[in-house]
Amino acid sequence: MATTIFVTVGLLFGFYMAWNIGANDVANAMGTSVGSGALGLRQAILAAAVFEFLGAVLVGTHVTETVKKGIVHVEKIPGQDVVLFMAVMVCSLLAAGIWLQLATWKGWPVSTTHSIVGAVAGAGIAAAGFAGVNWPKLGFIAVSWVLSPVIGATIAFFLFRAISRGILASRTPRVMVRRWSPLLVALVVEILFLSMLYKGLKNLHLDMPFGRALAWASVLAVVAALATAARYWTRRSGYNRRSSPFGYVERQFRWLQVVTACYVAFAHGANDVANAIGPVAGIWSAWSSGEMAGKVPVPTWILVMGGGGIVVGLATWGYRVMETIGKKITELTPSRGFSAEFAAATTVLVCSKLGLPISTTHTLVGSVIGVGLARGIAALDMRVVRYIFGAWVITLPVSFVLSAGLLVLMRAFL
Repeated sequence: MATTIFVTVGLLFGFYMAWNIGANDVANAMGTSVGSGALGLRQAILAAAVFEFLGAVLVGTHVTETVKKGIVHVEKIPGQDVVLFMAVMVCSLLAAGIWLQLATWKGWPVSTTHSIVGAVAGAGIAAAGFAGVNWPKLGFIAVSWVLSPVIGATIAFFLFRAISRGILASRTPRVMVRRWSPLLVALVVEILFLSMLYKGLKNLHLDMPFGRALAWASVLAVVAALATAARYWTRRSGYNRRSSPFGYVERQFRWLQVVTACYVAFAHGANDVANAIGPVAGIWSAWSSGEMAGKVPVPTWILVMGGGGIVVGLATWGYRVMETIGKKITELTPSRGFSAEFAAATTVLVCSKLGLPISTTHTLVGSVIGVGLARGIAALDMRVVRYIFGAWVITLPVSFVLSAGLLVLMRAFL
C-alpha cells in the first residue's frame, strides 16, 4: 500500500519538478534571443518547447542514476528499506521543485542540477546519516559554481571583443560582416555537430569516436561556410546603402543566434531531463521490482512525461527568467546574444567531454556577464548580478535543508 502511494506521489512530484525545470532552466536557452529581439516571446517558447522535448525524448538517457551524480550510497539506507528509499526520492523532488518555483517567481536563474543534488543529499543524510553521502563527489560538483560562469564569461568576453573590433568598430561594417560570416558559421556548425556526434547521440546510435566525429563536423563546417559565402556572392542579403550599417550587421547575427539557442535547448532537454526523471525512475523501479538500484532503465513514457512537464513549465512561467537573462543583466543585441550563446554551447561541450562538473545555467549567465564586461563594467546591472550570485550560493543549502526536513517529517508517519 505504502509503495503504491509513493509511486503515485512520485510521478506527480516528478512532473512538478519537470515543470519547474522548464520555467527556470529552459528559459535560459531562449532568454538572450528574446532580449536581443532575434525572436519574439511566443516564437522563443515554441522553439524551445520543440527542441527541449526532442532532446528529452530522443536523446535523454535511458539508463540514469537514480541518486543524482552518485551523491547518496543506496547501500547505506538502513535495512535496505524500499519504502524509505522511495521517500528519499519523493522528498528530493518536492524540495527541489519548491526552491525552483520560488527562484522562478523572483526571476532568478538558478541551477536545477544543484537544486536536485542538494535535495538528494539532504534527504540522504536524514535517511542514512552523514556516512550515506559521498562528500568528495558533492565537493567536486560544487566546483562548477566557479568553473562554469568563469569559462563562459571568458569565451564570451573575447569573442565579442573580436566581433566588436573586427566588424562593429571597422570603417566598413557591412563588408567585414560578409567576410567574417562564413568563419562564424563554420565555428557554430563545428561545435554543434561535434557535440552531437561525439558520444552525444547514443540513443540514436550516432556516438562516434572523437577523431571521426571531428572529421565529420569539420566537413559539415566547411560546407556550411561555403554555402554562406555563396549566399553573399549571389545576392545582396538585405544590403541597403541607406540603412544603418549596424542594423545590417545585427540582422546577419540574428539567425546565427537563433540556431545556437535551439541547440542549447536541445542539449538541455537531453541532459537535464534526468534532474526530474532520475528520481522518478528510481521510484518506479523500486515499486515494480521491490529493490533499490543506483542505475535503472528509464521507460520511454517517463521521458515523455519529463519532456512534457518541461514544455508546460516553459510556456506558463518561463517568461520570468527570460526577462532576467535577456534584459536585466545587460542590454543585448543579436551580435551580443550570439556571443553569449556560442560561449555557453562551447563551454558545455568542452567541459562535459572532459568530465568536469558544470551548470548550464551558470555557464549562460556567466557568458551574458562576459559580453557585458566586454563593453565595460557600467554595461552591467550589478544589483541584478548580485541577486543572481546570492541565489546561486543558497541553492544547494536551501534545497538540502528543505529536503531533510521533509523526510524527517515524513518518517514520523511511515
